[in-house]
Amino acid sequence: MTLTLKVPNMACSACVNAIKFAIQSVDSTAIVEADTKTKIIDIQTQKPEDKIKQVLADAGYPIF
Repeated sequence: MTLTLKVPNMACSACVNAIKFAIQSVDSTAIVEADTKTKIIDIQTQKPEDKIKQVLADAGYPIF
């Protein structure tokens, strides 16, 4: 499944790396593409959306 989420406080490549690491810690096969200008991430994952949102919030990138 593909999720498209807006991450308001994603600002730089370090943020992108932290987000990718957080998501891949629960789904090692996840594919994450991020755009810091639009603050949009596209995630191809088998995990449920609420699990991905929780992992991002725990990493300091809550989804509003």
